[in-house]
Amino acid sequence: MDTGRFRVPAGAMDWAIAISVAALLLGTGLSGQHPAGERELLGAVLLAAGGLALIARRKAPIAVLAVTGLCAVGYEAAGFEVLAVSYLVAVYGAVRAGHRALTVVASVSLLVVLPLTALVLRDGPAREAFAQARNVLEIAWLIAAFAAGEALRQAERRADEAERTREETARRRAGEERLHIARELHDSLTHQISVIKVQSEVAVHVARRRGEQVPETLLAIRTAGREATRELRATLEALRDDDTAPPRSLEHVPELVASARSMGLCATLTIEGQRHDVPAAVGRTAYRIVQEALTNTARHACATTAAVRIEYRPDALAVQVDDDGKAAPDDAPAPGLGLLGMRERVTALGGRLRAQPRTEHGFTVQAELPVERAS
Repeated sequence: MDTGRFRVPAGAMDWAIAISVAALLLGTGLSGQHPAGERELLGAVLLAAGGLALIARRKAPIAVLAVTGLCAVGYEAAGFEVLAVSYLVAVYGAVRAGHRALTVVASVSLLVVLPLTALVLRDGPAREAFAQARNVLEIAWLIAAFAAGEALRQAERRADEAERTREETARRRAGEERLHIARELHDSLTHQISVIKVQSEVAVHVARRRGEQVPETLLAIRTAGREATRELRATLEALRDDDTAPPRSLEHVPELVASARSMGLCATLTIEGQRHDVPAAVGRTAYRIVQEALTNTARHACATTAAVRIEYRPDALAVQVDDDGKAAPDDAPAPGLGLLGMRERVTALGGRLRAQPRTEHGFTVQAELPVERAS
């Protein structure tokens, strides 16, 4: 059972406010002194229209501000001396939405137009005309509406900033905890696998010295231990890539390509576009994407060639790694930790990642990392 606080939907609240203001304006206008005949009907319609226009105050605050202001001028010209409550509510909504300058301009214009309208269309001396215009829009109420909208806008902005700060702190702490757990687990596994590797190496050595045939299972254990040790060492280097070690970035990508060549791959590197500085996080992420893609190609793809392409765009950095491995178009990419890590890094920067088999054969990894450049 939900015991949380009851909340009225925003749309229902807007309708309730609009109908209430329209009823207030009509009741006040028709209960006081007002003209008869067609001017009475016109004034009543404008009073109701000014109130009902508030239904759209969230979606179109400037349009509602203009409509309520024109309605105020219209029913003032028709002979109704009713405080422009609907315009005050529209001022509050427009300022809350951040349209302060336009609201000030519209309000000053209305303060000028109302007395001019009274002078032109109403009988009597100028003092009465100005008094009638003041009854329609009191400056004190106008300032109060403006101040209320601005105060709520500032409060909402502070609340949003506090929420973003809490979310960023929670994500950072979660990432630090995940990194700590990964390091602890990695170190533990490294120790245990190292013991297995050493024991298997000793067993193979002793068996060969005695002239005995080495069992295939023992050779398989030794080979698996060596491979696991290499992979864990590479992973540990990535996990410990913090402030104590020089950060790896785009300028180190040629070293990755050279390392891939040493593993038997025909690897190439192509850099396109006009080079420019990129944020450190983008450079590190691009390096890790190329590193993970080339590592997977060398170890698992049964490929002979790999092509790395880095493209500098005005607002993004594109990274692409293609190979001619055994992957077929119908194959689904294995959801390994390497691919998951790449996707998390790219998503954290607001980028996009595609990792899938190519149309002909082989595999492709494509990443687009947004870059915010100083103007």
